[in-house]
Amino acid sequence: MTKIRFREHDGTEHVVEANDGESVMRAAIDNGVPGLQAECGGNLSCSTCHGYLEQKFYDLLPKPDENEEMLLDGTINPEPTSRLTCQIVVTPELDGMVVHWPESQY
Repeated sequence: MTKIRFREHDGTEHVVEANDGESVMRAAIDNGVPGLQAECGGNLSCSTCHGYLEQKFYDLLPKPDENEEMLLDGTINPEPTSRLTCQIVVTPELDGMVVHWPESQY
């Protein structure tokens, strides 16, 4: 299993053991991590699973596709390492990744 750290906007941290092959969003939801709504359930039709990644982990991932880019453009306070966590597949290379939640998903 791959450990992922989720940090709420206030700094509260939640460490979860994620199953390889599942989405980072699913790992957060299945472990009761607060800070995301994931309203579309991972169907890439909203942006309520928006998170900020550390650069070294962002660089390990495939670039966001056109649909994800469009949704990220509509988020509050996007940053260069913003991603929709429903589009990130957990792999062993992501062990130790930290996902920071924005203050609000809306």
